[in-house]
Amino acid sequence: MPRLRPDLDPLRETLLLTLHARALDARSPRPILGDLHSARIAERIDYDFARLKVKPSLVCGTALRAKKLDEAVRAFAAAHPDAVVLDLGCGLDTRVLRCDLPDGIDWYDVDFPDVVALRSQFLPEISHRVGADLTTFGWLDPLPRDRPAMIVAEGVLPFLPGAAFQRLTRQLTEHFRTGELALNGYTRFAAWSMKYHPAIKAIGISAAQGFDDAHEPETWQAGLTLADEQLLTRAPEVREFPQPLRATTRAMGCSAWLSRQGTRVLRYRF
Repeated sequence: MPRLRPDLDPLRETLLLTLHARALDARSPRPILGDLHSARIAERIDYDFARLKVKPSLVCGTALRAKKLDEAVRAFAAAHPDAVVLDLGCGLDTRVLRCDLPDGIDWYDVDFPDVVALRSQFLPEISHRVGADLTTFGWLDPLPRDRPAMIVAEGVLPFLPGAAFQRLTRQLTEHFRTGELALNGYTRFAAWSMKYHPAIKAIGISAAQGFDDAHEPETWQAGLTLADEQLLTRAPEVREFPQPLRATTRAMGCSAWLSRQGTRVLRYRF
């Protein structure tokens, strides 16, 4: 197939960053996620991925958080065979293929309309697509209301301005009424420091959203209750990290505060 050159603004270009990280993990000798779908998509894109300067820490962190969010989706689907799954800000993620859920589950990929159009070129078999600006209202109206929902928001939080993520969360829980929200939760320091990461600097965006206390979203008037906080520096998959990243990550795992500045996966019930 011919290689495609996507025309993306800096915000949307971040989807290539995470795609590249998953592809590098898939090609590594000891993959954590092993997402061969992402590796194949990356091969079809005409883009200088080297300019992103992706380091092993980003590759391993991206793969590990994706794996843990996949596990949350599978667990929810197993308990709710009639569920609806929303993958917010899905970009070119292949979670829908990785999770391989049964036919009774309805899956909706949600992103900007131009990203959804790009996505359709690489994943034409995925039928439920929603093109939407997540800071606006009304895009949820056609989606079913009377079924439990699993909402995944990977990498979305830092890039929504002001209190937009809180408003989005209230909109989602008012629409679906019962379900779970799973996300990778950035602390304020982690979100602030992202703009100094070489890969983020190469793209040229500023990220600024985060919260420190995992219980803070319980105050957003969205009916959320914290169900789980996973500090991924303590995950068993760290043994697959290359050295010296493995040793550094295990050292960070001795401190809950340091661990939260890295990668954590949060799951809320509503």
